[in-house]
Amino acid sequence: MGSNQRIVITPGEPAGIGPDLVAALAQQAWPVELVICADPALLTARAQQLGLPLRLHSYRPEQPATPRPAGELTVLAIDTPAPVAAGELNVANSHYVVETLARACDSCLNGEFAALLTGPVHKGVINDGGLPFSGHTEYFAQRSGRERVVMMLATESLRVALATTHLPLLAVPGAVTRQSLDEVITILVHDLQQQFGIAQPCIYVCGLNPHAGEGGHMGREEIEVITPALDTLRAKGYNLVGPLPADTLFQPKYLQQADAVLAMYHDQGLPVLKYQGFGRAVNITLGLPFIRTSVDHGTALELAGSGQAEAGSIKTALNIAIDMIKHRNE
Repeated sequence: MGSNQRIVITPGEPAGIGPDLVAALAQQAWPVELVICADPALLTARAQQLGLPLRLHSYRPEQPATPRPAGELTVLAIDTPAPVAAGELNVANSHYVVETLARACDSCLNGEFAALLTGPVHKGVINDGGLPFSGHTEYFAQRSGRERVVMMLATESLRVALATTHLPLLAVPGAVTRQSLDEVITILVHDLQQQFGIAQPCIYVCGLNPHAGEGGHMGREEIEVITPALDTLRAKGYNLVGPLPADTLFQPKYLQQADAVLAMYHDQGLPVLKYQGFGRAVNITLGLPFIRTSVDHGTALELAGSGQAEAGSIKTALNIAIDMIKHRNE
């Protein structure tokens, strides 16, 4: 895997299940050193609440990466300014959440870590704290100086990338342009090759309108924007199929041929993927200068500290990050 064998993890909202999931990760050994960017007192208290053994080691960047045995983790300490109670949001800790993201992102940019895995944040309480925040994807793109990144969710059998992310539905048609599609598909193909080891990815592309516009009778974006963009990229050797109606494309006989699906907007593609694999899906940001994976669920405040939180998604996200590191280093 190379000399850099550290993955940094941000648990996210301290009152949510993020700390629970970190404690669950610690119950087995991993082939990389996991460095948790969080308040060590929070992690210790949550593990005790759950009845899970957890021994913490201080992060020492000058020392070689050291994968820990089960029951142990490395922590990059950032303290919460206010006490944390499982399940109870506190706006006083909103700046802490963003501080952990900033520290983890900057450390990936300077080469300290091979990848970043993020737990769930609560966007509402961050914004209530006076910090404009629309999501991890946009935050890391801005902090990394990347004008275009791609949000992709994946299960074992399906990958869905988005041409647009967190936009009101009314704003989607204007955001789907020939240039934006060129940029999104270029990033998608490049990262599937470099980080997933797929030599010639086959991308199935959804139309924007019902029935992919029905020959222009239900919208002309397919004729005027999407098809010309795909034709330009096909001329460069890209393997693209579409635009296809989304209700046709998301059938097993089509998906068997696709390495990834490109949906035009958030709620066109993600409901299908989450129905198929919720709790086991992973959110991946493509186009960043570092590997970033995430869970596919929210903070689940009602489950925090209860021992009922499922760790399937965060374990899958960690395994995918490890695999992506291997492909990038090949």
